[in-house]
Amino acid sequence: MSSPIQADSVRVTVTVRASPERAFRVFTQETDLWWRHGPAYRLAGRRPGTLLFEPGVGGRLLERFETEAGPREHVAGAVLAWQPPDLLRFEWRAVNFAAHERTEVEIRFEACATGTRVTLIHTGFASIRHDHPVRHGKAPRAFLADLGTWWGGLLSALRQRANQD
Repeated sequence: MSSPIQADSVRVTVTVRASPERAFRVFTQETDLWWRHGPAYRLAGRRPGTLLFEPGVGGRLLERFETEAGPREHVAGAVLAWQPPDLLRFEWRAVNFAAHERTEVEIRFEACATGTRVTLIHTGFASIRHDHPVRHGKAPRAFLADLGTWWGGLLSALRQRANQD
């Protein structure tokens, strides 16, 4: 797994022992089965909920969960490119983003000798102010390093799921 850091982006790469078709399908159709649970990964925290992609351009990345006040739905982003089995790109919006704040996540699925190389690039943080709460008080480089580790953990979970027969 690699995670070089640039000024405005994080890149994380893993290799899965599956075809690009399966890797894309696991990423987009089995999201709730591999995306980690808990406060670091989901708005629902430890509460039961569901994380899913609506397929196709214009579809949404949604998290649905129950609260004491009733059901809640958070739209974490919109699908900008849906090209199975090669490419997925979606808008990423943290729950505390203002209406004009957004970042983008692009995932490429490339066949390789041992299966599929999955490369995730998360960009757009240069447009998010340095004192934004999403940065947890960290300088840009430290924040991006932590974000790379966060995505690395998620892609490790994707690899485990995609490697299952």
